[in-house]
Amino acid sequence: MPHSNALAPTPLWLPQSQLTPLPDAQTLDWLFDQGSLTRRLTRLSNDGFSVTPLYEGWQPLRDDECAALDLPQNSEGWVREVYLRGHGQAWVFARSVAARSALQDGGLNMDELGSRSLGELLFCDQAFQRRALEVCHYPVEWLPPAVQAPALWGRRSRFDRGGLSVLVAEIFLPALWRAIVAPAENG
Repeated sequence: MPHSNALAPTPLWLPQSQLTPLPDAQTLDWLFDQGSLTRRLTRLSNDGFSVTPLYEGWQPLRDDECAALDLPQNSEGWVREVYLRGHGQAWVFARSVAARSALQDGGLNMDELGSRSLGELLFCDQAFQRRALEVCHYPVEWLPPAVQAPALWGRRSRFDRGGLSVLVAEIFLPALWRAIVAPAENG
């Protein structure tokens, strides 16, 4: 079952230029890094990175997702929710969505990814163009119960290739921030 609760208040997704107050420098660096999050997590974990699928399937997309993908409200799309893990710990909750019509014509088989990283696939395909990153405090109700916590930072960006658009949201979990601090404390 997906972890999106339609009754949760829709967050305001903002570009960095509209964020006030700004989060600390380390948080900003992770939120607005333009590189592959998969590669960054792989480096941080010394190759102890893995992807755990939580949910994949067709469902009506949330209003904020429809707006970001320029779709009518209640459009149906493919939803993929996963944990991005370092050494078995859930560091990031990711939710990726794409419209049914775009996927059927776009040649991207999101339903066949399994435990492979969608982000890595998007970064390896030079035809995908990434739009601006937007961030928010992600609604607790939209998170899996095991990682629900208030005021977690999330980011999202849209990847376009021809008529295909994929919206990727990544929510940074407390275990990630602990893992970032740990090497600095031991160094």
